Amino acid sequence: MEPIIQPQQLATLLQQQQPIILVDARSGPTARDKYKTEHLQGALFTDLETDLARPTANPENGGRHPLPPTAEFAAYVGQLGITPESHVVVYDEMSGANAAARFWWMLRALGHKNVQVLDGGYDAAKQAGVPIASGEEKANPTTPYPQTGWKLPIATVQEIEQATQNKDSMVIDVRAAARFRGETEPIDLVAGHIPGAVNIPFTSNLNEKGFYLSPEELKEKYKQALGNRKPENVMVHCGSGVTACHTLLAMDQAGLPMPKLYVGSWSEWSRSGREVATGEV
Repeated sequence: MEPIIQPQQLATLLQQQQPIILVDARSGPTARDKYKTEHLQGALFTDLETDLARPTANPENGGRHPLPPTAEFAAYVGQLGITPESHVVVYDEMSGANAAARFWWMLRALGHKNVQVLDGGYDAAKQAGVPIASGEEKANPTTPYPQTGWKLPIATVQEIEQATQNKDSMVIDVRAAARFRGETEPIDLVAGHIPGAVNIPFTSNLNEKGFYLSPEELKEKYKQALGNRKPENVMVHCGSGVTACHTLLAMDQAGLPMPKLYVGSWSEWSRSGREVATGEV
């Protein structure tokens, strides 16, 4: 199963009444209200702040969106009615860059195979004729998802620090170029980037219509960027470990091995007292 599903593919599967668990991962302060007003019929709402992260009092330790313990997330996944046999499709309104790719990564990291992100997001699904509903949808809870810890690679801040001093390693920063250069910082306390990091904005994974590039285009793009580096020596980050998953999804769609996710990302690094760089690499 490819990690990305096209809107028309989803519409067809739903018309055929295929058993799919839809997850609405739109985020932001008004996301739940938007969901209640209008969502894809049958979709269950997931909250980035409370369901997909366990924020701490001090983002210096783990960043703004640290992962919850696997047992907690496995219990939550069970509450959504997801079992190892479930086909899950998750969407947001930014082609996966809000929290859809983060949910996808977390579910894959539990060991779940059949999970896809909706290409083009919510609006594309509406245009494809996927039915719309309002109010709250009810899940069919089941037992906690079987798990033995996160199964996808994760980088610590110490590994990132070591990687910046090793030419055989690469740290990819997927934030917008202006944030990378330190010209603006709308969220975190310090502007700039991790010294030695390479800026490949997540938006470069998309075409002008807001859909993912083809697998072939993505493969060529990242093979050229990574060179001969081993996957275990490549680490991806963003502001707080959410949009970085957009690039991990792109690389998986391209058929490339998935690099490490630096969950703490800039929100942790910039508060840790470590060196900060500005300008171009």
